[in-house]
Amino acid sequence: MGTLIAIYIAPAKTIEPQGVSAARAVPGSGLEGDRYFRGEGTFTKPGNPSNEVTLIETESLEALERDYSIVLSPAETRRNLLTSGVALNHLVGRDFQIGEVTLRGIRLCEPCGHLEKLTQSDVEKGLRHRGGLRARVLTEGMLRAGDEIRTAR
Repeated sequence: MGTLIAIYIAPAKTIEPQGVSAARAVPGSGLEGDRYFRGEGTFTKPGNPSNEVTLIETESLEALERDYSIVLSPAETRRNLLTSGVALNHLVGRDFQIGEVTLRGIRLCEPCGHLEKLTQSDVEKGLRHRGGLRARVLTEGMLRAGDEIRTAR
């Protein structure tokens, strides 16, 4: 179905996410080491499963550059997981696996004014409906760059 290209963790909401080769996903918490895992994210609401993991497609960043002449690095998107070859919008309401971890797509991760303030104008417009996916962790395990992404059976 697709591939996990990269993993990004931000230890605090004021720090740009850093690339890591692997991260432990924990149900009810998200990715160990990430700001949302500790409840310190900008949009933190206790018990909100849609803050556990965020994903964005490589193809969305390519479209942003092609259609709006905006180059945004994966870390600048502030999403945790960069994917390729999978239509994330189609995973809303569905279970899927990345390597050994099962996740459930909760809702689209639409861009916001906060992201635009941190990057540049027109990012919100350019990523509308292609800003990624918010997902809940269903099974604990390690995520690794290069893991296969597939729909859970």
